[in-house]
Formats: sequence, structure tokens, C-alpha cells
Amino acid sequence: MSEPRVTLYERPVDGFGTVSVLRLDPRADADVVHAWVSAERAAFWGMNGLTLDQVTEIYAHLDTLDTHHAFLVRRDGVPAALLQTYEPEADRVGECYDVEPGDIGVHLLLAPAGSPGGRPGWTGALLTALTHYVLVGLDRRRVVVDPDVSNDRAVARFLRQGFDEGPVVTLPEIDLPDVYLPEKKAQLAFLRREVAFPG
Repeated sequence: MSEPRVTLYERPVDGFGTVSVLRLDPRADADVVHAWVSAERAAFWGMNGLTLDQVTEIYAHLDTLDTHHAFLVRRDGVPAALLQTYEPEADRVGECYDVEPGDIGVHLLLAPAGSPGGRPGWTGALLTALTHYVLVGLDRRRVVVDPDVSNDRAVARFLRQGFDEGPVVTLPEIDLPDVYLPEKKAQLAFLRREVAFPG
């Protein structure tokens, strides 16, 4: 019998439900993650066309790193998002801006709007809970995000959430045995803890 999953963070959100964050299990969560990242709507995630096994191996590799982490986010027990955090100085984005002490990078992929975990209007509540986890729960000073510059919806979503618009940068290509990332033009945006959660 498998051990129960450990909830790393849990936060009730009025009118939305309880948001919980669990460490991603690359194999146990493979089906839901593959369905999300391989969908056309997730083209900016860079995994369209990958098989279930390929996606599983990518996250199994990520699970071995000390600087990059993946999490399954649930709303009232139902998968709602894929959250990834990383140390900017250990990532290609760190080559493109002045990293400050206490910075943390975030990638976020929301569940499809028609799935049990998602519904129209839920994004702001979910983002508030997740920024609280990253900034307060992980005791960080600032979040950096780097959506593709042409991903207008993601850029607008972060700016509505209170992020400050940073520069447009070109993230360099990474071509290693375990990972390949093409060059990417990204819109950086930043959110400081004292702005998101004053006092």
C-alpha cells in the first residue's frame, strides 16, 4: 500500500475552496500532468507532442534537482494546477536580469477551464493562494515569472495580480542530454512580498 501524500501547504480561500500544494509525484500524477501539458492550450509550456513516458521522465529528472521543484495544486482535493518553482541563479532566466537575494522563479499551468478543478473567475483566487505559499510559506522576498512574450493572456493575468512589468528578454537555448529548451523571448514580471502581503 502506498504512503499517503504529504500536503506541504493548505489555505482556505473564501468563496473558492481550500487550496493545497503537494510535491508532484512524477508517476502517480503522470496522467493528469500529461493531459494538461500536451494539450494545444498549453503550447507555451513546450511539451506538445510528448508522450506520457517522456513527460514522466522529464518530471522524474526534475525531482532529482535541488534547485527546481514541481508541485500539484488541488482545490478541494481536485487537481487544479501545476506549479514549478526554481532558483533563478540556477536557471537560464538568471542570465537575463539582476537576481536579488530572496528571489524565486515560478511557472504555473492552470487546469483547463472545463475540468473539475477549474471554472471561470477562479484564477485570481488561486494565484493569491499560490503567491502566499511561495512568498510567505517559503519565506521569499520576490517572485519572478517569465511567460512567453506572445502569451498575452498569461502576461495580462500576472499584471492584474499586481506583478510589476519587467523587461522583455531572450532566454538562451539549453541543449543538454537530459533537457532541451529552445530560445525563448519572455516578458519578465516581478511581485514583492511587501506589495502582495503588506504588513
